[in-house]
Amino acid sequence: MGLRKADTMKVDTRSMDVKAMVGSADFFDSAIEGQVNGTLAKRSPGSALKPFSYALAIDQGLIHPRSVLKDAPTSFGPYSPENFDGGFIGPVTATEALVRSRNIPAVALAARLHQPNLYEFLRNAGISRMASESHYGLALALGGGEVTMEEVVTLYAMLANRGVLRPLRYRASDRAATVTRLLSEEASFMTLAMLHDNARPDGIFSGTRAGVRVAWKTGTSWGFRDAWSVGVFGPYVLAVWVGNFNGEGNPAFVGVQAAAPLFFRIVDAVSALEPNLSEPEFALPHDLIQVEVCAASGDLPNAHCPLRAKTWFIAGKSPIRVSDVHRPVAIDTRTGRQACPPFQTENIRVEIFEFWPSDIQRLFTKAGMPRKQPPVIECGREVNPGAPPAITSPMRGAEYELRAAPLAAETVPLVANAGAQVRTLYWFVDDAYIGASRPGAVLAWKPSRAGRFVVRAVDEQGHSDVRELRVA
Repeated sequence: MGLRKADTMKVDTRSMDVKAMVGSADFFDSAIEGQVNGTLAKRSPGSALKPFSYALAIDQGLIHPRSVLKDAPTSFGPYSPENFDGGFIGPVTATEALVRSRNIPAVALAARLHQPNLYEFLRNAGISRMASESHYGLALALGGGEVTMEEVVTLYAMLANRGVLRPLRYRASDRAATVTRLLSEEASFMTLAMLHDNARPDGIFSGTRAGVRVAWKTGTSWGFRDAWSVGVFGPYVLAVWVGNFNGEGNPAFVGVQAAAPLFFRIVDAVSALEPNLSEPEFALPHDLIQVEVCAASGDLPNAHCPLRAKTWFIAGKSPIRVSDVHRPVAIDTRTGRQACPPFQTENIRVEIFEFWPSDIQRLFTKAGMPRKQPPVIECGREVNPGAPPAITSPMRGAEYELRAAPLAAETVPLVANAGAQVRTLYWFVDDAYIGASRPGAVLAWKPSRAGRFVVRAVDEQGHSDVRELRVA
């Protein structure tokens, strides 16, 4: 068969049986006879491994899909990565950063990972012949290592199997190997949901022409040696690699241009052959919920957030706080400056401004999306801040004794009062978000263990009250 420019592998995630191997040769039943099995060749994955940095970051409570990340020139010690297009787009949600394959956010997340970091994760996943961790550094997040097509398919199948790694089997009669959980169900679900937002290169919303959703990602290696497109649709994982087996680069070997069109031709062909194609049914992971966040910041919306959005969230793990980006400012119409009390109401109007950190404000300007500058804050306080929340339950200094046997059914009532303008209180235990309630309403919290906890109620303005609680 000699050298070929394209290899594909399709795996059924229900049984983990390889349905189509390289070309038409069966490398497992006959002699190789000079043919090259490209599925076992070590290749740079480019950005095809980025989803796993995001999945680990979700699992470690660093981000959720609508967390705002920075795509800006950044140095990580001696390492200064650049984006494929040479530009930067400023503040960007985690989902957009992943599907648009921005390098800086991916490296920034990889730098924050621990227990495991990306290198340890890939080692745990069985990626073979890896050099030392120091050999790769943070470049590993951008495809600085090498993997085989089989290893790439196994990793994406792990996402489809809700975080459980199952070694490939080539026939249904093969003995099933030991399985290993590498990611939580919630992080795997959320990562695939992010990849579902990746639009097809032909402009169609990411899916097959028959309507089955496709969660997919491309990769392009340094020097244009390897072009990848890998994804999950229905019960299948499909990988396409385009390149030369001798490693010679070609400027045409770009994942989205060379591999993705072939990837979707195969996806559409399979969908046409299997008209009843559908995704395997899974129950929604237990700790996964949808929360409303402020679209601008990715944080819980305060009373002044004009645009809100839904995002997936892992209860007790995903990072969350009340957004303080949008704030009201009293403006003196005669001067255009902030008005400080006491003031005459006939000369005052209240405007909502976005208060971004100075580095984010500069990023918006560089990205061609300048934001209206808020006035200089001269009064030292907000307009009508109102009374901060006041926790009434748990009582100060109280100890709650819960029965050990049915601990999962025992609850501690959380109640707080707040100012008249407050509609929602957000509750945290040891900085983990556990839910929201109206002022004066009870939120039932289920402790998972005995010990000391710090309970915090936060209103829409960001004001809070804190109470220590002991559960015995």
